[in-house]
Amino acid sequence: MTLHSSLSKQLPSDLDVQRLPKHVAVIMDGNGRWAKQRGLPRILGHRRGVDTLKSLLRCCKDWGVQALTAYAFSTENWGRPHDEVEFLMTLFERVLRRELKEMVDEGVQIHFVGDLEALPLTLQTEIQRAMAATQENQTIKFIVATNYGGRREIIQACRDIATQVLHQNITLDDIDESLFERHLYTAGILDPDLLIRTSGEMRVSNFLLWQMAYAELYVTETLWPDFDQHEFHQALRNFQTRTRRFGKVS
Repeated sequence: MTLHSSLSKQLPSDLDVQRLPKHVAVIMDGNGRWAKQRGLPRILGHRRGVDTLKSLLRCCKDWGVQALTAYAFSTENWGRPHDEVEFLMTLFERVLRRELKEMVDEGVQIHFVGDLEALPLTLQTEIQRAMAATQENQTIKFIVATNYGGRREIIQACRDIATQVLHQNITLDDIDESLFERHLYTAGILDPDLLIRTSGEMRVSNFLLWQMAYAELYVTETLWPDFDQHEFHQALRNFQTRTRRFGKVS
């Protein structure tokens, strides 16, 4: 990956390696506003946002975060202008093709979660190729939520479980949180410890609704293309000030 040369591989001394989040999720908001502020087309904001995501993935890998999930395209994003949606689909495809070899070499295991069958066939092909090529990698998990919606995910899980009950493969008494999680797009992936949202918006936007039950939330006014290593450092520092009780008394 071509990343900013200023990235430091060493974990900052004011962070406790034992208290890092194992899994960080990001809502990458503000690409369009970033471009508009500079008098540029929105698509250039998305292109810059890809560079930011690559930098963050490298930083997570170097600092010891085990998994990174990026909200790349929601089920609601189809409502954006046609040209922008078309550009995003083409951008996803090109980035996958261009970056796959380096992700393989650096031990990145890539997963895509969402309703992937609705994506262009050429993009589906690149997605399957990338997941197959990196499935044995162990350095860091990189989860890309594409055509993803938390409500749709939960409804689909309910349908799958109901079908199993209907076919008498399971009983109602078999249904618990563990079974339900096995029917989510994210089956087998640890829930996020930290959710970062850029651009100051105070909402989760239908993202990982089940999985975020006890995630710590961090919102910054910084627009996504400007979210650099320093910003990530501040998010981790803030995370390490939190007392995570999971509904219990400390």
